[in-house]
Amino acid sequence: MSVLMRAPQECASWFWDLEDCAPPGLRSALSTAARMSDVLKKHELLTPDALEWFWMVPEAGGAVAKTRLRLTAPLDDERTARRVEESRPVGFPNAEFSSFLVAGAGMWFDEHGVRRHEDRLVELTVSSEPLGLSADVSVHHDIWGPFDFRGTPHPDVQRQNAPRLAAALKELDELLGVAAEPGGADVLRKGGRTRRRGAGGDRRTRSRPDRSAMTNEGTKGGTPAWLRSSRHRKCATG
Repeated sequence: MSVLMRAPQECASWFWDLEDCAPPGLRSALSTAARMSDVLKKHELLTPDALEWFWMVPEAGGAVAKTRLRLTAPLDDERTARRVEESRPVGFPNAEFSSFLVAGAGMWFDEHGVRRHEDRLVELTVSSEPLGLSADVSVHHDIWGPFDFRGTPHPDVQRQNAPRLAAALKELDELLGVAAEPGGADVLRKGGRTRRRGAGGDRRTRSRPDRSAMTNEGTKGGTPAWLRSSRHRKCATG
């Protein structure tokens, strides 16, 4: 299992509504992203190296450009905020963006305990919308659950990877002072109320997470049961 399969939709995600915890705006979002990425980096789940987002112009029908900005300074450095603002497309002076993706690689262990690195092992998205700050962590690989995408058990892989993710999510809850709302591909197919979310500013809709949707056991403390037991419903790969 040296090459990871990646599902097109997230297998699981965690959403934090920070409207009452942090002010809206770019600099507040970058500061929040820096604090969250510090936790993920500590657990070797995400080492930020770039920001990605879409520039939106509603009167032009939506996204008009996508920017990928290589990080040359910390996320919460004023130089980073200025570089983001200066990246606005010249032909669209009124273009705005609502959220950005913190891109980078993370480390995982294969069934033999060999350390490997994967781009976008864990994805962090932070929204700076005027309605209020929010953040989202998502995963697209099968190493966090007891089964691979083919339905084959891989308990050694899960045991060496899932605890780090569970620990990071717990620390993020404590850092932000808000319990995450878990969701994912299974929740998306269930329908329900939509949330404003989308990696890099793509305003797709997401069903409001159902805390019992991931397994029959539901969740505990914001951590889905499949990070703690073998009763895991496989996420769709197509």
